[in-house]
Amino acid sequence: MEGEKRNDTSFSRKRSFTFGAYGGVDNFTCDDEARPESVEENILGILDSPAAESKPFLSASSNQRDTELFEIIEKLQGSRIDEQRCEFPLPLKSPILTIGGDLPLILPSESGGYWIDPPLEKLADASPTSSHSGPDPESYDIMERDAEARIYHEFFRSRYHHSFTAVDPALGPLVLSVCLEEEENKLRVILRMKECSLHGVFSVSLFPNIPSAVELAKMLCDRVTVSKFEVVGYLKAPDLITAFDEHRVSQNFKFGILYQKEGQLTEEDILCNNEESDQFKDFLSILGETIQLQGFTRFRGGLDVCHGQTGSEAVYTSFHGREIMFHVATKLPFTEGDPQQLQRKRHIGNDIVALVYQQGQTPFLSDVIKSHFLHCFVVVRRIQREEETEETAYQVSVTAREDVPPFGPVLPDPPIFTDQSLLREFLLTKLINAEISCYKAQRFSRLELRTRSSLLESLQTELSTRSHCMMGDPSLSALPSSEGVRGLTEGSGGFIENFKRAIRVRSHSFETLGVPRKNAVSASQRPKTEKDGDSDKSPGPLPALSDTSGAAEPKEQTSPQEET
Repeated sequence: MEGEKRNDTSFSRKRSFTFGAYGGVDNFTCDDEARPESVEENILGILDSPAAESKPFLSASSNQRDTELFEIIEKLQGSRIDEQRCEFPLPLKSPILTIGGDLPLILPSESGGYWIDPPLEKLADASPTSSHSGPDPESYDIMERDAEARIYHEFFRSRYHHSFTAVDPALGPLVLSVCLEEEENKLRVILRMKECSLHGVFSVSLFPNIPSAVELAKMLCDRVTVSKFEVVGYLKAPDLITAFDEHRVSQNFKFGILYQKEGQLTEEDILCNNEESDQFKDFLSILGETIQLQGFTRFRGGLDVCHGQTGSEAVYTSFHGREIMFHVATKLPFTEGDPQQLQRKRHIGNDIVALVYQQGQTPFLSDVIKSHFLHCFVVVRRIQREEETEETAYQVSVTAREDVPPFGPVLPDPPIFTDQSLLREFLLTKLINAEISCYKAQRFSRLELRTRSSLLESLQTELSTRSHCMMGDPSLSALPSSEGVRGLTEGSGGFIENFKRAIRVRSHSFETLGVPRKNAVSASQRPKTEKDGDSDKSPGPLPALSDTSGAAEPKEQTSPQEET
């Protein structure tokens, strides 16, 4: 028994979560004072101990040995903590990469997989004395996540129109809407498929007679093979169709803000910063207003506004009709003795885009923050100008995963800002466009496709079943109203409930995101995500899964970030 106690005390339990990586891992690390020479020796010490040999073959003894076996397995898994560490590449320590005597804002990761703007070779002329020649802020256009999402609401709902449904053998469920714009003598058509929605406008003069629904559908997509569509006769169909079309539309965004000091090269160093310099506070004031979370009634971005569990302050702003909440690392709760600061990474690791403020000349490594969701970093460094003026200048650089398409606004040449209002306009536009562009990355696009397919199937079934009820279908009239509309949707209560469920639980899709299932818990053990009443985002941040040991799990996390 003394051997067992000695081996047990040589390990200290350390809980480690990478929330952006969907889940937690129990890790055991060895104390420095009593570290065994190897894991194998520790296992042999436990199995070969006198206490283990002298135990009789009884039920209680068998249970105890099973317990010891599970303890050994857990200790072996302690090495997985190394998978969440990121070592700074050796080339950074060499003066070869210095540009004009200064290191760049961002260096590529050792394993690749990221692009950087501007590229390193273009930074030679980006000296602090360079003049700023950026574009006019009026040219900073905000991207639309789904440019055609509001067409139905804008052109159809205010006019007399018809909708039709069908199930194509190859394309799956189809929902077609047709509107005759008599004042302009045009036919406006929307065909909703699993992959996308197709929108077209046709002149009525091109046809001797108004085309049928099948003909209009084939004009938009030649892959349609159905021979007929069913007419939608449900009176509330426009509400359901609008909800489907606009499920990706969001005016709310949340971004992480990291504070990187001189010499900080690792995720742990950056997340453990508590003190905010005056320069960092000035920069935060450019982005938005520091607000008190207690009782805050606007968009809260998953932060606790009732019990103070996510800190007392945050940075919030309204920008061109959009609400933005910033998850500032230094304002999120700090946990003594936790080098990974899971209470902070819980939020920032589940964001899709983060802004990094550098105080010093230490570059930021593209993949230093381990997360399955963070796809883009906008890095800002305050630089010293050699001129006698006290004007503050900021240098900006951007890095994103290689499957994230480029996005605007374009960085000025050189990427230096002296006007704070222009910097604010650029950064906020860049952050919003970055998130919208990240949704096109493979990981998020597959998740969105699965979500859209599920919602469209539910919508088609709901519209068809409700229409049959309106027309007095004898096979459905005998059923209770709550049962007659379920159709093929697994008895889930209709399209609205399916819509809410798809938005709420799509974050748990391991297959779609390609996340390894080795840390996944069973469906019965998977915690439910609390709905963020103030959040209507879509790709985001998907909530992490807790392990079964009862560790603190993330609350009020919304997806991609709520579609998502």
